Amino acid sequence: MKKTFLFISAIFISSIPVIGQDEKPKEPIKFEDLDKAAQHGVIVQALQKGDVDLFLRLTEKTDNDGFKGFRADILQRRGAQRFFDADIEGSLSDFNEAAELKPKLDPYLWQRGITQYYAGKYQEGKEQFERHQEVNSQDVENAVWHFLCAVRAPGGTVESARKNLIPITKDARVPMKEIHDLFAGTGSAEAVLAAANKVGDPAKSDDAKNALLYAHLYLGIYYEAIGKDDLMKEHIAKAAGDYRMDHYMGKVAQVHAKVRGL
Repeated sequence: MKKTFLFISAIFISSIPVIGQDEKPKEPIKFEDLDKAAQHGVIVQALQKGDVDLFLRLTEKTDNDGFKGFRADILQRRGAQRFFDADIEGSLSDFNEAAELKPKLDPYLWQRGITQYYAGKYQEGKEQFERHQEVNSQDVENAVWHFLCAVRAPGGTVESARKNLIPITKDARVPMKEIHDLFAGTGSAEAVLAAANKVGDPAKSDDAKNALLYAHLYLGIYYEAIGKDDLMKEHIAKAAGDYRMDHYMGKVAQVHAKVRGL
């Protein structure tokens, strides 16, 4: 029985074609050569597996509205990550394509406005924050970033940006009222820090640490806007270091430090 099995197995194995002997390897099928249904299946599979790089490569020229929507969402997330990595050009490219693919996204893309500031696209950033104001009307940060872009946009000055500062009256976050007053020319750095320090001990409370992060971040970029770079460096170092947080605006402080060489 054992010998018979070995004999049959030997016949079976010898009948298997060996690549390079009886058959030539087949050329891999290119994605472009697949019919539309097959391409759709490959793209869906990439999406289901979470292979976003492959999905983005396969959908570069897609005319499928569903894929365009997924592509826009992925590009928005990658644009944010590229910004965190201080890849300003890559971030802006992703945000721009996301807005092009999904126009309804555009007014909500405040993140693109911040990237535009660091890319030196001040007029575009100013206009982005104006559109964001239409969907988020009570955010001091939107008014501040609009101010920052307005100062550096063609023909812009601190005085004209201050005159056209977007009015905000209902942002209850501490120390946003004091930050708005500072940019309006009616407040002070001391008032911003005093309000932030009242929240509590940053060593014991994330809320207190967060308030000080925002205070120093916006003091830093305020001083950048008015040309006081030494004070900008002092406050950004605290926002990116002592009061470091890893949410989006915490990352902005870290990126600011990196792109300004601090």
